[in-house]
Amino acid sequence: MNTVIQKQTPIQRLQMWFDGFDGPLAFAVFLLACAGLLIMFSSGYDHGTRFADHARNMLIAAFIMFVAAQIPPQKLMSLAVPIYTLGVILLIAVAVFGVTKKGSRRWLNLGVIIQPSEIMKIAMPLMLAWWFQKREGQLRPLDFAVAGVLLAIPVGLILRQPDLGTALLVLSAGLSVIFFAGLSWRWIVPPLVLGLIGIVLLVVFEPGLCADDVNWHVLHEYQRQRICTLLDPTRDPLGRGFHIIQGMIAIGSGGFWGKGFMQGTQTHLEFIPERTTDFIFAAFSEEFGLFGNLFLISSFLFLVYRGLMIALDAPTLFTRLLAGSVTMIFFTYAFVNMGMVSGILPVVGVPLPFISYGGTAMVTLGLGLGILMSIAKAKRLVQT
Repeated sequence: MNTVIQKQTPIQRLQMWFDGFDGPLAFAVFLLACAGLLIMFSSGYDHGTRFADHARNMLIAAFIMFVAAQIPPQKLMSLAVPIYTLGVILLIAVAVFGVTKKGSRRWLNLGVIIQPSEIMKIAMPLMLAWWFQKREGQLRPLDFAVAGVLLAIPVGLILRQPDLGTALLVLSAGLSVIFFAGLSWRWIVPPLVLGLIGIVLLVVFEPGLCADDVNWHVLHEYQRQRICTLLDPTRDPLGRGFHIIQGMIAIGSGGFWGKGFMQGTQTHLEFIPERTTDFIFAAFSEEFGLFGNLFLISSFLFLVYRGLMIALDAPTLFTRLLAGSVTMIFFTYAFVNMGMVSGILPVVGVPLPFISYGGTAMVTLGLGLGILMSIAKAKRLVQT
């Protein structure tokens, strides 16, 4: 009996690479990317090649997403320990002989300048998801304690640089894994209560605590000033409070429908600092108003929802924890950026995903999307 083997056409081979890609997730990212290109054209029109560079960064992120989506979750799991170990070694190298810019030692010169802390945004959830997968069905309090140590090491090294924004993102990613792994609420509620009490005390005693001659010891001076500026931006309206005040003015002046594309006065008269990076949400709000903000927030919420659905349907504990944590990275990025621009969180230098200019962050986001696509693809291929 002869066996007939049908040779695949190039189109069929290409289609195999895209089989299992999550359409709704890709659609949410497409909407955000379009919004990012639109506002970058407006806010960065006199910033040289910002728009072209932003489009290029998006294409690079899309390529990285596509490549990462082809890596099976089992392979990702085998890479968890090596990537985490490499990231910690590079962070130690930064502390010893890193490149210092503007008072911060965050970069490493390896022929090209790299920022190792960016690696930990993905390496941290990979490592902790691997850790809990290895202990599935027999988790003990000690296992959560070890996970806390694995998280504290890179976060401490990043805080030492200092880089509060990246440390916050890495901490959020790690805590998401620990929470999704089943950490008891009795370990979650007390820190939250203490944090709320601390915030209340800080607000009540703000005048005394924010005096110029007061040292908080546990925080760097610039971090203390950021918190004090958040509590009262008008204490230094032309200095430390300038960013927050101008951001809030731009957001409020947009009204419901906004001033229109390329019509933002706060943006184009250069009152908004960092209008293509950290404060691009203020520029977007001014030109597209509350209506545009609702569209932007809805797109982010849909992305987070879809990511959590991928996590819920994932076949193994490792993929569930990883997908859930990567999804929460997107949430943290968006929440912190919008919060700091709106004046409800301190300014910590966190970009708005797919909207803000920046190559390194875009690469990290593309890698995160690729991981989500890989998990969704593996599940769909198993089902078919």
